[in-house]
Amino acid sequence: MVHLTEEDPNFSDPEDYIDDITDNELLDDVLRRKPKEIDGIDSVIVVDNVPIVEDDRLEKLRNVLTKKFAKIGNIVNQHYPMENGKTKGYIFVEYENREQATSAINEFNNYRLDKQHIFLVNHLSDLDKYASVPDEWEPPEPQPFKDTGNLYDFLMDKDCLDQFSVIYEAGRQTAVYWNSHGKPKLLEERFNWTETEIRWSPSGSYLATFHPKGVALWGGTNFKQIQKFPHEGVQLIDFSPCERYLSTYCPIAENKSKDEPQDIIIWDILTGKRRRGFLCDNATVWPVFKWSYDGRYFARIRDDLLQVYETPSFGLVDKKSIRIKGIRDFNWSPTDNIISYWTPEEENTPARVVLMEIPSKQQLCTKNLFTVADCKMYWQKSGDYLCVKVDRYKGRKIEGKEVKYSAIYHNLNVFRIREKQVPIDTVEVKENIKAFAWEPVGTKFSFIHGEAPRINVSFYNVKKAGSVELMKMFEKKSANLIFWSPQGQFVVLAGLKQMNGILEFIDTSDMTIMSQVEHFMATDVEWDPTGRYVTSSVSYWSHKVDNAFWIWNFQGKLLQKSPLDRFCQFFWRPRPKCLLSDKALKDIKKNMKKYHSKFKLIDIQREEQVSSEQIEKRKKAMQEWTNFCKQTEAKLQKDYQRRRDLRKGFDTDERSDDVEFEEETVEFLVKVEEIVLDEDDE
Repeated sequence: MVHLTEEDPNFSDPEDYIDDITDNELLDDVLRRKPKEIDGIDSVIVVDNVPIVEDDRLEKLRNVLTKKFAKIGNIVNQHYPMENGKTKGYIFVEYENREQATSAINEFNNYRLDKQHIFLVNHLSDLDKYASVPDEWEPPEPQPFKDTGNLYDFLMDKDCLDQFSVIYEAGRQTAVYWNSHGKPKLLEERFNWTETEIRWSPSGSYLATFHPKGVALWGGTNFKQIQKFPHEGVQLIDFSPCERYLSTYCPIAENKSKDEPQDIIIWDILTGKRRRGFLCDNATVWPVFKWSYDGRYFARIRDDLLQVYETPSFGLVDKKSIRIKGIRDFNWSPTDNIISYWTPEEENTPARVVLMEIPSKQQLCTKNLFTVADCKMYWQKSGDYLCVKVDRYKGRKIEGKEVKYSAIYHNLNVFRIREKQVPIDTVEVKENIKAFAWEPVGTKFSFIHGEAPRINVSFYNVKKAGSVELMKMFEKKSANLIFWSPQGQFVVLAGLKQMNGILEFIDTSDMTIMSQVEHFMATDVEWDPTGRYVTSSVSYWSHKVDNAFWIWNFQGKLLQKSPLDRFCQFFWRPRPKCLLSDKALKDIKKNMKKYHSKFKLIDIQREEQVSSEQIEKRKKAMQEWTNFCKQTEAKLQKDYQRRRDLRKGFDTDERSDDVEFEEETVEFLVKVEEIVLDEDDE
């Protein structure tokens, strides 16, 4: 018999306790945690179309396959089914975890072992999934059409005004404004519209908001909810350039153990359906997947593989990855299905920059580089040029078996993509390059180089004759970033954050500084889609005081200041690509004087309208003041007798001859000034 002491806890229920939980409720909870048959076998893969061999050649086959599959990860177990002294043509391979098994599938599915054997690799758990597919196909039920409205309604404004979005009050308020003449006009404002930030799609059709359960897209006239994508804990998103697909990223560890990968999910925006999920070791550089300009392909780097996927199948191009040993980085051309990538030096093999066409995988150009420390690739927005910034070692010294380098210098390699055999021009730079930027439409590029206090900004022009010419170098500038106008020609040199918000507006047609201004502690700069306006802002996320956004014209004239309580984020709404041909655009620019008079008249009418509105406002205020004076005078006359009675017949409203008033002047000291006179003045 056990005796309880005062220190021992008592787990007995009280006498009047009523258990109101049914056995069915408990059973549901237990069944939910019941182990499934596929639990623990996700790390097992099935490899089909393996050579059929007899017992005497089994060991040789095992050694060959083990050597290949062991490259992915540690093999826990292997099984080679036998029948009548021969293998059955498929094997089972077990890895330590699901991630290794998935990597093996990506690597060896459709792998050609020889002319007669091409592997087909799947998870063991997929066998049950495919076996449960019904023999007879049933057509899906048609879904009712969902009218999303006119997603390009914002382009129908008669004055062609642009929109912009702001987040303020530390993220609690989100608003969209028209950039109207004078003061911005509020279009939409909502409380807690997003949990963190917002993002516009590339053509401005959708506004994406973040929520604990996923991402929502809004659009149309009144920003109705168009679509929502459930991805709990989502932190980052990326649109395809065609606005057909959306990729979301969530780093939550629990997602890695699910049947379907949940780290990165690609969604179909029109249907809201999940197209494919991917595992992701880390997303230090976002986006992990980079899209081609037309949304037909997307790619990523994984180990020594360049994995290029195609849409709408979302499978690898040619069903296999591209093995590129040591690949470090890649980028898509903004206008063509061309990938640029680079690989570092290894032993006697030089570093290389390669241009490769997709889907043929044909190499269009290769540039060998030596003593390379790092490379950065910058595509011009028009896709005409690619600049590769190469950081190279200057001095080389061999100490024993180690090779040491003393210094680093830089050069810029400019690839002329549109010319035959892709010629390359080189620009040598002795100083450290801090920022680089192409003119979006044109042939110029600029970069910031040097160390404080001697920070210089150089502008170059790519000539047709096969040379790169220095246009101008501005010395001793307070700038750490370069912002080109979307239409080219004009550029803003910005010294953001620690450089106190110095802004310089430059016209690169004659390399003149139009304006030098300051927005103290500015954290962000953004051009509007037309290239007419520039916004500088101080975000609450970076700086806790003076939070506001200022709008300038392209010449650096301040148009308005908009302080907002704990302002966080400013984004212009993008515009889709212009539908006019290059010839039509050239004709418009050529005949600009003809349109100038028309737009000048509209501006005058608008100013007159503003003036008339201001005059009417002043008239209304004057009328209100006149009415107030009349009411006050009437009240004064009404209370006249009462005032006389209170003053015992003495009338203070008017002076009478028999009443004398004395005037008294009161003087008081305002300030003291001391003036020192020179001898000549004396």
